[in-house]
Amino acid sequence: MSAERKPTAVRQLRLVVEAEDYEAAVAFYRDVLGLPEQAAFSGGDGAEVVILEAGRATLEIANPAQKRMIDDVEVGRQVAPKFRVAFEVDDTRETTDRLLSAGADEVAPPTVTPWQSLNARLDAPGGLHITVFQELKSLEERETLDGFGTGS
Repeated sequence: MSAERKPTAVRQLRLVVEAEDYEAAVAFYRDVLGLPEQAAFSGGDGAEVVILEAGRATLEIANPAQKRMIDDVEVGRQVAPKFRVAFEVDDTRETTDRLLSAGADEVAPPTVTPWQSLNARLDAPGGLHITVFQELKSLEERETLDGFGTGS
């Protein structure tokens, strides 16, 4: 009998977004938010895609109660669709100002959360509901907070 095989590790998380105004979405995420271009491809019939680097990727899975709580903390009401994209940045306030100037719509201004990050909510090109966030404390400091820890 052979040893149990572990699944192959995922090497990359790639979120694919269909944007009606492709040029505006590329300019927003690449030029304003600052995601470096990794590759771009074009094909027949005007098909275009750009792949932008977004640093380290994580998949955050929340139950409905957690999603409601995050909306309440960051916005004060339920607004997020089933999917929300979050970008960690160095300066939430400065990034929010740049994104608003580039056409994003503010859903909620920068807000300090109970988990000690500064989060702002925006509706952005490509139909994405996004959070930009800045960690205000180290992971070690946040691990001492109530409700912050690792799952079993």
